[in-house]
Amino acid sequence: MNIILLGPPGAGKGTQARRLVEERNMVQLSTGDMLREARTSGTEMGRTVAGVMDRGELVTDEIVIGLIREKLTAGDAPGGYIFDGFPRTLAQADALHELLDELGQDLDHAIEMRVRDDELVNRISARSTCAACGEVYNDQTKPIPEDGACSHCGGTEFKRRADDTAEALTTRLFAYYKQTAPLLGYYHVKKLLRRVDGMAEIDIVAAEIAGILDRS
Repeated sequence: MNIILLGPPGAGKGTQARRLVEERNMVQLSTGDMLREARTSGTEMGRTVAGVMDRGELVTDEIVIGLIREKLTAGDAPGGYIFDGFPRTLAQADALHELLDELGQDLDHAIEMRVRDDELVNRISARSTCAACGEVYNDQTKPIPEDGACSHCGGTEFKRRADDTAEALTTRLFAYYKQTAPLLGYYHVKKLLRRVDGMAEIDIVAAEIAGILDRS
């Protein structure tokens, strides 16, 4: 099963993706992770990625699609794939659709995690992540354990993103609504769009997503 998790920064996509990886043997295809992995891989694609990034240029859609193609043809995802950070635009959505069609695969769901803007500000400004595994914590809703160790991997180093501020979030939300929000209409027309309440407790959101996948 192949799915996309949609939603603005801070909606909880990463948290839910990690649960799907652990519980359903899915593979999370994170654009950022794939680029970092490719850069040090020594492959032809990796050298291309390294060259682009070293020059400070933006990685093209063609390169990202190439990286996704490599992952999809590796055949190491018994539970399917979660697309994280891609697509972000309608052009990228078309490219992904064409790739999946070429490989004889389907996109099963595009799941939107809906969260109010004011709640996003609260979440983002209180967010920290484990430096070792990326587990997300929140000062109010999911504080770092009292013993100072990550509940997922046991790591003891935590970090906050420099742009996890109310001011920076405004810019990121503008970019999301301008570029990515049109994807909601795109997948609605394709009858693939599903919606969950991203403001609910983490376990409740996970249960809603599980319900969508189990009804497929």
